[in-house]
Amino acid sequence: MEDAEGWTASPEDATQQPTDEFANGSTCAQSNEADSSPKAQAIIDACERKDLHRLVELAESQGGYLTSHLRRHTWPLLLGLSHNQADEKEQAGQNGRAAVESSASSEKPEHHRDEAQVELDVNRAFVYYPSYNTQAEEEKRKRELQTLIVEVLRRYPFLNYFQGYHDICQVLLLVLAPELQVTAVARLSVLRIRDYMCSTMSPAMAQLYLIPDILRKADPKLWLHVAGTNPFFALSSTLTMYAHDVTSLDEISRLFDILLAREPVFSLYMYVATILSKRDEIFDTPTEEQDVLHVILSKLPKQLDVDALIASAARLFEQHPPESLRSWRNISSASVLKTARSLESIQSQTLEEGEAYFKQQELELERARKWEEQRKRVAVIVSRYKHPAGAVGLALLVGALAFWLRRSPGVVSHVSSVVSAVISFVSRGSWSS
Repeated sequence: MEDAEGWTASPEDATQQPTDEFANGSTCAQSNEADSSPKAQAIIDACERKDLHRLVELAESQGGYLTSHLRRHTWPLLLGLSHNQADEKEQAGQNGRAAVESSASSEKPEHHRDEAQVELDVNRAFVYYPSYNTQAEEEKRKRELQTLIVEVLRRYPFLNYFQGYHDICQVLLLVLAPELQVTAVARLSVLRIRDYMCSTMSPAMAQLYLIPDILRKADPKLWLHVAGTNPFFALSSTLTMYAHDVTSLDEISRLFDILLAREPVFSLYMYVATILSKRDEIFDTPTEEQDVLHVILSKLPKQLDVDALIASAARLFEQHPPESLRSWRNISSASVLKTARSLESIQSQTLEEGEAYFKQQELELERARKWEEQRKRVAVIVSRYKHPAGAVGLALLVGALAFWLRRSPGVVSHVSSVVSAVISFVSRGSWSS
């Protein structure tokens, strides 16, 4: 196997790590030819100099990072790893899949609550790529994928597994060197897709409302045509970094080039780019046929021109940055969309910082749940209250408290106690005639 700092592909690469070239039947010679092209040399140079700005430019240019061999060097750097980390772990006697950041506990991690679901999903993995000669080879790869996912979840038990997570991990398993896989998946999970691994899908849903905001600015007429459609049509693709819906390792690897090189919010601009590419098809569907529009909007283009979509998304991002979007203010300050607003910020963050953001999000979710419970209880009482004036007064009180809560979320405990007292007072009939 090649040295972590080396760039020469070894004969073992084809057998140990099925790549996009080998899975599609190309030869090692073709891969080496791509690796020796001027662009490949530029990629190598950028990696050696750790020039993140140049790596972003190369990811946005045609073909991205070209081959899986080159991606084995670029992707770890984009995720904030260095090859020296892998060398140090191996010298310390740590096994490839046990190679996680030094902050992780050395004790054997406990069983994770989601492992049964992981096993079910892994059994459905490797449907489209790569092609294995025997069932035994495929089963071996599935065991490796399950081990990878479970390793990360056990070491970072605050994370909640979601269906489709295995699709993301499958891509990293097929491309990255074994000694970097756990660390890469851990950093991706905690620092880039953390919103999807909370206790509820609320943070993920909040992200989706940025899609109509972008579309409204980019193409008001098209936005108006689909305005009645809930943006949840984009959940499958954005949740899985498009890995669930793209059936070619070539194409999903190319997408990962840009998704890892750009900040997490860029994924939403990518989705808007796919919508714009289907503009004629969407306008051919009447606005009243919401179910049909939902289906059209939820599917990626049949002919996926990844380079063109990336260029379109980059223009959208430049013209309509996240801060200009109406729904941006509804995104939590602990969301990855804001804590990972640049590639440099991701590089410098630790998993401990990511966990702290996770806990902040969970606290906000718990506050929101409590407030919603109180709101529903007040609504029931208002609907039953006999005196309209009193009901209006109570409704105004709830509205005022809601406004106060939005301005000062830290006072939710006090607000909840006040509302509880009001509810208790009214429920006992103290205001009744």
